[in-house]
Amino acid sequence: MDKTSNTHDLIMKGLLYFALGLLAVVSFFPFYLMIINATRSGVEISRSFSVIPSKYLTENYKQLIKYVNIPRGILNSVIVSGFATLLTVYFSSLTAYGLAFYKFKANKIVFGAILAFMMIPGQLSLIGFYQLCTKLHLVNSYIPLIIPAVASPGTVFFLRQYAISTVPTTLIEAARIDGSNELRTFHKIIFPLISPGVATMGIMAFIGNWNSYLLPMIILNKTEKFTLPVMVSTLRSATDLQQNQGATYLAVAISVIPIMLVFAFFSRYIISSISAGAVKE
Repeated sequence: MDKTSNTHDLIMKGLLYFALGLLAVVSFFPFYLMIINATRSGVEISRSFSVIPSKYLTENYKQLIKYVNIPRGILNSVIVSGFATLLTVYFSSLTAYGLAFYKFKANKIVFGAILAFMMIPGQLSLIGFYQLCTKLHLVNSYIPLIIPAVASPGTVFFLRQYAISTVPTTLIEAARIDGSNELRTFHKIIFPLISPGVATMGIMAFIGNWNSYLLPMIILNKTEKFTLPVMVSTLRSATDLQQNQGATYLAVAISVIPIMLVFAFFSRYIISSISAGAVKE
């Protein structure tokens, strides 16, 4: 009986690992295809499908740097994405803490307003936002791309729910009895406990800011201030699209590398902080 049960468990575990491995391969295949196309010419990409690298990587790179300043674009994107992500995770965590553990009359009203703002597409306010930036002389500045990250309804909602489910109120009450002020309680107790959620939303915020295209394209009008996605779009319109296809794939592949590095780095902290932030009752 035990031998049969062990055999069944091994088979089920093997099938599970096989399914997960197959899913990983399927998920990675588009990235692999993107890298392959970065080594092919525009004519090859248009005429045939291939999973074998070609010999045009050097030519594509020369075509790319001819129209796009890749180091400058990466630096601009790092500045915008980095500062916007820091503002998002810190102020959203602080707001989530207040909404989760402060009982005031307008608590439900504020939370309801946050839910309402989550349902409004950002594109609806784009014209008004641009007019506001024009009147404040903020066009061609990174400020409109960074400061609005302070208000992130989706991140606040997620971290509020996460804080309620993981942080015991008795811990906060004990800190208050010991004389800890609210900011100290947040920085020393709450923030470490919700760090898995913060890391998760930080990754999402960084990816969103890094890939942002519409707002930077409207706000920025100087080439040296373009973020990487905007620079890649200028490459596509620089000359013949077919000629630039391989270079465009190469530019996209380069732009994906920082995102993958950020995810690989912070995913370790998501796992480790789950046990580090655990509280024994």
